[in-house]
Amino acid sequence: MPSTLSPTRWANDITLVLNAVRGHDRFPVDVTALAQEYTSQRFPDDPIAVVKGSVLPGFDGALYRAPKGKKGWGIFYNSAMTSLGRISFTVAHEFGHYLLHRLAYPNGIQCGEQDIVRWDSEYAKIEHEANVFAANILMPFDDFRRQIDSGERVDMDMLASCAVRYGVSLIAATIRWLEYTERRAIIVVARDSFILWARSSSAAARSGVFFRTSRGPIELPALSLAARRDAACDARVGADLPPGVWFREACREMVVFSDQYDFSISLLQLDEQPPLFLEEQEEPDVYDRMRDAALGGYDR
Repeated sequence: MPSTLSPTRWANDITLVLNAVRGHDRFPVDVTALAQEYTSQRFPDDPIAVVKGSVLPGFDGALYRAPKGKKGWGIFYNSAMTSLGRISFTVAHEFGHYLLHRLAYPNGIQCGEQDIVRWDSEYAKIEHEANVFAANILMPFDDFRRQIDSGERVDMDMLASCAVRYGVSLIAATIRWLEYTERRAIIVVARDSFILWARSSSAAARSGVFFRTSRGPIELPALSLAARRDAACDARVGADLPPGVWFREACREMVVFSDQYDFSISLLQLDEQPPLFLEEQEEPDVYDRMRDAALGGYDR
């Protein structure tokens, strides 16, 4: 049977305990120790007994029941991972599976890197729930809002500082900020001059600012900082771009280029009020499909 608590409720309940015991200056979360300590106290007959890296061809992480004759469960992450942020998110993701799904999946769960074939399946649902738990346990909104106010205009250094604070990737921290900010902003991840995926804040999506990458490849605008890689411009600081580059209105673009993964991360910010010519459109669903691969899948 599935857990009776939502992934957000599980994370919030644990966060309240951590805040009471360790205070608000307790980040980043040692999710390995947390998973083992919490489950040994809450579920002493069925705890998480081991967390370690392992050879997992084709998988980022897995939750396995202990071998016959032993009690508990094991969390395993792909030992080929080198990013500590990615490892942390993967462990938190599997911790979420343990709390939410272990009773329904007594033989365990293996989590693929980008299993797009199963987006619309039950697998997609539980993967999304595990990611919601991981994001909430590693980057609780109450603390994130203390770092960056919901109405504040950000820069890459502010988001990078949050990424360091929470021990996650820059992409994961940016997506988390987009989930609560009141500003119109969008993250665009691209490789080989094409947009891999993008995520708009609610305010941006409501004003029609988004990319439907599920309909096919979208080429980066030729005059964007991400496409130009202009050495004369400090892309991380960014530049104000005129209408017609990214959208029908002006925006500020800031970019980080990842040599390790050979892609770019653009953060686009627009004025708080959209121009009158923009009409409200339905928010795209591509983020709901891509976020689960993206949150723990990349680092700077």
